[in-house]
Amino acid sequence: MLPLAGLLAMWGCGTGEQEAADAPADASDVADSASTEETGVTDTEVVLGTHADLTGPVSIWGNGIVNAIRLRFDEANAAGGVHGRQIRFMVEDSQYQIQRAITAANKLINRDRIFAFVGAVGTPTNLAVMARPDAADVPNLFPSTGARAMVEPFKKNVISHMGLYYREIRAGVKHFVEAEGKTTPCVIYHDTEYGHEILDGANDQAAEMGIAIAETAAHKPTDVEFTASVLRLKSAGCDLVLVGLVHRDTILVLETAKKQGWDGVAWVGNEAAYGRVIAEQKSGSGEGYYAFGPIPLIYEDDELSQEARSWFNAYRERYGEVPSLPAMVGQRAADLVVRGLELAGRDLTREKIIAALESLSEYTDIFGNRLTFGPNDHRGVDSSTLSQVRDGRWMTTDTVITY
Repeated sequence: MLPLAGLLAMWGCGTGEQEAADAPADASDVADSASTEETGVTDTEVVLGTHADLTGPVSIWGNGIVNAIRLRFDEANAAGGVHGRQIRFMVEDSQYQIQRAITAANKLINRDRIFAFVGAVGTPTNLAVMARPDAADVPNLFPSTGARAMVEPFKKNVISHMGLYYREIRAGVKHFVEAEGKTTPCVIYHDTEYGHEILDGANDQAAEMGIAIAETAAHKPTDVEFTASVLRLKSAGCDLVLVGLVHRDTILVLETAKKQGWDGVAWVGNEAAYGRVIAEQKSGSGEGYYAFGPIPLIYEDDELSQEARSWFNAYRERYGEVPSLPAMVGQRAADLVVRGLELAGRDLTREKIIAALESLSEYTDIFGNRLTFGPNDHRGVDSSTLSQVRDGRWMTTDTVITY
């Protein structure tokens, strides 16, 4: 288990391996890519890229996803690549800042000439990049966000595999009011596009049920002080708090509530704040916290498939830590891309990989979760499961929602 001080220090660190592996392509590489019929594809390689927070406020997500993607692509490369092509994976650190994400995307698209984005991290960062004209033709494969805008309305070049934050939070309000007897819902959230997915879901579900959101508290993703907000929510008599934060700030909020002796509250988040580090706080501040997510977190002592156990051990051996949800998300994204490259064939184009992924009417990840895609269905998943922290680990409940 990590103490909070150690955790906060860890979030500010990158790795030398990532910096070396993500070095820009040299001029000859770019020229080779540019000379082919399809951008990012040569006879010997396909160039993929991502923008992710490696050193900012959601770096647990960025590093876990990038590490797992790299592990899966390296495995494919070691086996000879896909149709004789090696996968080159370019990574840029966005620090969860919109302008840095735009700069990163500009480099990946126009200098590195990537074939597609894979696993790009963050709601506001993805939305900013997707709004750029030069990104319109670049497939955005399995972005790491549950924002509705990824799949609603339908976008030909965007394919998802995440839950929908908005739907998960609506389900949270409904379940905890109707089944758990909560009467006074409140919301604490990032004042970003991500946080507003949570706020909108809570407000819309409350309105449908004829109740009101009693209080709200908005924060920047970089905030580290939550005393005033927790006091405001406590004073409003909240017995249900919908959480639109990520790992670090969720921990800080729960720590603050614990120090204030505020009990009897159901704290309910989503997959963005569903990770080992929340459950494993030595203070016990995470006890009782809930989160919805489409990929139930696994533990080493779970009954795992041979493939999942091999991956678990390989990730731990390479990166010196056990994988959490971001790594599981990254593994699945990378595996889906490898499958898409295989199905698209040797004559690879962007149009063909989209069609290949759409042909996956049934796909089961190594963790046992089933996804479906189709020509008019790029959501991948249509359900989420409620989990709760009990005795320092996540336990999956029987509550499942579909959307």
